[in-house]
Amino acid sequence: MKPFIATATAAALLLSAPAFAATDGESAAPSGDIAAGEAAFAKQCVTCHVVKTDDGETLAGNRAVVGPNLYGITGGPVAAVEGFRYGKPMVEAGETDVIWDEENFVAYVQDPSDWLKTTLDTNKARSKMAWKVRDPQEAADLYAYLHDLAPYTGE
Repeated sequence: MKPFIATATAAALLLSAPAFAATDGESAAPSGDIAAGEAAFAKQCVTCHVVKTDDGETLAGNRAVVGPNLYGITGGPVAAVEGFRYGKPMVEAGETDVIWDEENFVAYVQDPSDWLKTTLDTNKARSKMAWKVRDPQEAADLYAYLHDLAPYTGE
């Protein structure tokens, strides 16, 4: 009887434990749907963003430059696209070593200014990004799509 109780207790603890991201610089696999993210990107994001490789190949979007190039951002540092002029609050967020993991990305695209206020612990931060992705699943789908195109490599 005691081995059963020990096994049941261990199983219950394992099943109730929180999921942790991978270690050693690896991020957990995105939870969203890549195809749905591609459709959402084409519908909502191409107006301001592009996904363009360092070699100049456009993977998604057109020639939009209002927002930063989203190539290789997933898993990478916030406000790190070289040459893009971020607003002051976003630069400050980037200086806190925050990364674009799925949780931060989803929260940011759902309410950019609120995410900045929370991240910077201030009521005065305001994002230059006016669009909000209302549906958290759609935000996760966007993250999965961007991650599939080009995850951050640290280069």
